[in-house]
This record gives sequence, C-alpha cells and structure tokens, in this order.
Amino acid sequence: MLRVAVVGSGPSGVYTAQALLNQSLVPDVRVHVLDRLPTPYGLVRYGVAPDHEKIKSLQNSLRAVLEDERVTFVGHVQIGGTGGVSPARLAELYHAVVYCVGAAADRPLAVPGEDLPGSYSATRFVSWYSAHPDIAPDGFALQARSAVVIGVGNVAVDVARILARGADELRATDVPRAALGALAGSRVREVHIAGRRGPSQARFTTKELRELGALPGARIVVDPAELAMDPAYAAQEGLPLPAVVRRNLEVLRGWSAEGEPAVPVHGHPAVSDAVRRIRLRFFLRPVELLERGGRVAGVRFARTAPDGAGGVQDTGGYEDVEAQLVLRAVGYRGVELPGLPFDPVRGTVPHAAGRVLRDGVPSPGEYVAGWIKRGPTGVIGSNRSCAKETVASLIEDAPLLARRPAADDPLAVLRAWGLRPVEWDGWLSIERAEAALGRSLGRGPVKIPDWPGLLAAARGEEG
Repeated sequence: MLRVAVVGSGPSGVYTAQALLNQSLVPDVRVHVLDRLPTPYGLVRYGVAPDHEKIKSLQNSLRAVLEDERVTFVGHVQIGGTGGVSPARLAELYHAVVYCVGAAADRPLAVPGEDLPGSYSATRFVSWYSAHPDIAPDGFALQARSAVVIGVGNVAVDVARILARGADELRATDVPRAALGALAGSRVREVHIAGRRGPSQARFTTKELRELGALPGARIVVDPAELAMDPAYAAQEGLPLPAVVRRNLEVLRGWSAEGEPAVPVHGHPAVSDAVRRIRLRFFLRPVELLERGGRVAGVRFARTAPDGAGGVQDTGGYEDVEAQLVLRAVGYRGVELPGLPFDPVRGTVPHAAGRVLRDGVPSPGEYVAGWIKRGPTGVIGSNRSCAKETVASLIEDAPLLARRPAADDPLAVLRAWGLRPVEWDGWLSIERAEAALGRSLGRGPVKIPDWPGLLAAARGEEG
C-alpha cells in the first residue's frame, strides 16, 4: 500500500487525489487530504462569490472524490508554522507528500498610504463575505460613499459587483449574517474599477463583465476617451483580436455609448441616490493613497498611455479619485511554508515536473501541485493537468517511495501529537449546522464564519 498525504483540499489538492485514484500502475493507494481548516474545498468555498452558484456547484464533483473510500479528509491540521506539523515530521508518516497550498497572500501596491485604515486587499474582502474564519465577521462596516477597486481582473469585478449588489439579492445565498447586514446598511454609491493599462489588456472575462451590467439599481459608466486611447480598440475592426478581447471591447463600447447619467436639476437627481454607479477606468496607475483624518480619503493616479510596445508609460499627468474604501486586486502570491524550499521572486516552491527541488536536487517523497507549483495562473480547471503531471512523477517514483517508512495509522500519530483532526463526519456535521442556521433565519444554508462555531459544529455541539 502506498500512503500519500495531499496538503490542501482546494481544487489542486482534490484533483491530485483524483489523479492518484485514477492511475493504474500502483493499484493500492490510500490518500489523506489534509487542510488547516475544518472545511474542505479551499477557494471554491472561500473564494467564489456567493452569487456565482454555478461555479460553487463545483463542490459536488470535489465532494465525490473526497467521499471515495480510498480517500480520507483530515481537516483542522496545520502544516508548518507555529504549532503546526513540520514537513519533516509529516514525511515520517507517509510515503509521499504533495503540497497543494495555493497562493495565500495578495500582491501589495507598494505605494505610500497603502496601510491606511480603509485600505485592504480584495482577498480580505472576499474572505469576509465568504465567511473565512480567519477574518472577523464584523470586519467591514461599509460606511464609505465611494470605493476604488484597483485591478481589472475577475476578482476586481467580483468585489465591485458585491459592493454594488443589493443585500436582498444575496439573501438567498450562503453569505454570512454579519456580512449580509453590513451590505444591507452599505452607504457605497460609487465604485471605481481602475487599471493601469487599456481595456484590451484587462484580465476579466466577458461573462464577469456583463454581470455588472445586469445588476438591478446599478449604472455602468465608461469614458469613451479612455477606450479610444487603446490601439486595439481604435483599430478593432481590422485586427485579429482574441475572442475574449473582442467581446470585452464590444461590451465596453456599448456602455460608453450610454454616456454619463444626467446632471441633477433643482435638487431632483436624474439618477436616484439609491442607484449605484460603477465606473470602469483605464490608463490609471496608483501612486499614492491619500489621507484625511487618519484614514484613506482617495487614490492619486498617474495617467498612463500606450508606449507602442505593448506596455504603458506615464504621461506626466495625475488624477485624484475620492474614496473612503480602497481594495487592491492586483494578484495573489505564494507564501513560504517553513521547512520547504521557496523561491521568493516567483513565490513558488522550486520543482521539476512537480518534484520538490532542494539545492537543485529532487527531494524524495516531496511534491507540489497547483499555484504553489506554477504561480497564480490559469482557471480552476488548469489545476487538473497540473495535478496529473505531478502525480505522473510520483507514480514513476513509486518503487523507491514504497521502500520509505510510513505510519500504519497516521491519524493516530497526529492525535498523539496533540492535534484534533476534523474528519469527513465532522464536516458533514458542519454542513448540518449551517443548514439549521439558515432555516432559523428563513434562508438556505448560511455559513458559520468563525473558528469556535465551526469546531463546535464539527463536534455536533449546539449553539
């Protein structure tokens, strides 16, 4: 029997487990899928917006893998760090360990004022409305009138959509109580989405973009002059553009033609104060977060323009945009796991076809898959081929791995080390508790947003 630990129960971890089950060269494989949280599914549970039910339904296919009799879910087990199990000790329990720990940090802007109150990573905001237990349930009050989201990818569009969406529309989702209450009391009336380059270089998908225009009570504002600066937009008819770029430009062209909402006359606004505006801005590079009264009060942008070589250059002009809330959505970054080698430049673990490299040499029994292997690139499905490559390397090494010592009962050893793992039955208990919480609120299942609540639910405790 080959015992393999997979660290991380998000898509990359579950796809790794699935690839191990589906291979036929080593017939007797047992997989333990470990996670720091008592809940499975990683970013599918804690990174997908609550109103994206179709993407969240991916949990069903991940669930089928985790319910296979050859797989054991082992939650509430931290690997590395203070109080965690070191990679060296974990290697004593299994023939092989595959690290699928993702990219947990966000990329900073590295501009003055970034640490002011009111300035956050979009990752933190997503974790808050997704009920991640590391984020306080009351972490966002949403008393700002104007918000700036820096970045033009799908995460930026997600957080802008949640800021502009009415709480009543989210009541049918699993968004936690405190977040739903904060969104219901939100004073945000204007959301700016700003990118330093042009619309043809934006990273959002057309589906995500169009969802903004479908929001009840929201108006999309696009400046035609900013679109016209983009060479691809200006020559759209004659260029063989990628399909997604062409579709995005068509959507933006339609919004720009609608123009700015009419100016209020005699105290009677043409667009009600209840309507939220979403302004899509381009060719703006953040250079400073402005301060007033000890909090963020706006963003100073340098105006950019195409440089003729596919990039942008500063024009020497600046624009200040008022904002009491700033969310940066400029990408994720891998975090070093103590005990594993780490490339601080790439934010990944050095590897060769998934084999962890220590001083340039493959380390027996240690592997990586997912974002910690290749960086935060691709979509959820990209993790499947990534996992298959790593598992192919592992299976090729299996004759040597099988000679390594491994524990007969790794869970018993973890408990002897003082850990209290949450297994699949504990997760099912959490699911039942979230369903009961939702029923008590007249809603569907509602996520439990804190560590004590999740662990109590895993133990079947009331309250």
